[in-house]
Amino acid sequence: MKKQGMVNSHIAKVLADLGHTDLIVIADLGLPVPPGVLKIDLALTQGTPGFQDVVSVVAADMVVERVIVAEEINSVNMETMQYIEGAFPDSTLSQVPHEQFKELTRQAKAIIRTGEARPYANCILQSGVHFG
Repeated sequence: MKKQGMVNSHIAKVLADLGHTDLIVIADLGLPVPPGVLKIDLALTQGTPGFQDVVSVVAADMVVERVIVAEEINSVNMETMQYIEGAFPDSTLSQVPHEQFKELTRQAKAIIRTGEARPYANCILQSGVHFG
């Protein structure tokens, strides 16, 4: 049995397989999953698990060089935006229109679906490289 870190076997495999610049998505209940993209569905009930819970566990096990969010988050979900800014202080933060965000999810290795039920509680994490 794994002693620490990510214990969800599906997410652990995705993280172990990431190369530099690969993308994964952490999504709320409503984000569509494009055909052909692996969906890891963690949602149990509306709100469980929450977006922040999942992001914090994934971020602890992943080198994140860039975070992409929908620019619409600024007008309807500043709490989540502030959380993202605080969670990734050493990563580049990019904002794109939501339609472009959804197009970018087509390139993701996986979409991790949370139970989050707040608008635009989604982020794309771009993998960095850990040398040393």
